[in-house]
Amino acid sequence: MAEPARPGTTTAPAVRADIARRVAASAAAGCTLAGAVAVTVAVLAGPDPALTGYVSEAGIAGSGHAATYRIGILALAGALLLLAAALPTGVWAAAPALLAVGAVSSAVSGAVTCSAGCPLPPFERSTAADLVHGGASIAATAAVVFAMVALAVSGSVGPAVRRLAGGAATLALPLCAAVGLAMLVVGRGDLVGVLERLILALATLWGLATATVLALAPGRAPSGRSDGGRM
Repeated sequence: MAEPARPGTTTAPAVRADIARRVAASAAAGCTLAGAVAVTVAVLAGPDPALTGYVSEAGIAGSGHAATYRIGILALAGALLLLAAALPTGVWAAAPALLAVGAVSSAVSGAVTCSAGCPLPPFERSTAADLVHGGASIAATAAVVFAMVALAVSGSVGPAVRRLAGGAATLALPLCAAVGLAMLVVGRGDLVGVLERLILALATLWGLATATVLALAPGRAPSGRSDGGRM
């Protein structure tokens, strides 16, 4: 008859779950890096590599690197799901839920391409696909930023993850407000292009750094110790 687990010890299922979370975090870091590289290559080789264009213009039909862009977006969507799975137990439920929403919205934005120039109201006439793509992109960005906020106030993720989330959210929130205001006031142009790229770069770096921290977090030994101390 197996001996019941003593208080303060870590059971084998808990150890396996901890390993699975660290594997998911490692995969999230890899997907984030691969997706960011693919999207960057597509944007630089796209129809409008200057800062005046939206990043999404790299994925319009007929673009030579549209497939590369979509693969990159899907990789980033997968990274968000993996990051949600890598969060420790006890984390505020809003954080993984928001990351999942961000993943689904990112996948939709990659699957539904916009027309040339990715026109959006109020200054340009938009198609239904433009509105779906733009709405999904905005929803994905908002979900990721709010996930940062949720992790910044969640005590179970550890101080490193909280600091990363708090710092990223502090920078992302005013940037998001600025790009939203700029789209309503001036529309497509250098200002919106620069702000959009700053937000996406910040979100990518945050995701990569957070996944790396979670992947390198010390595992739990069966005795409940992670420092290899003596019994």
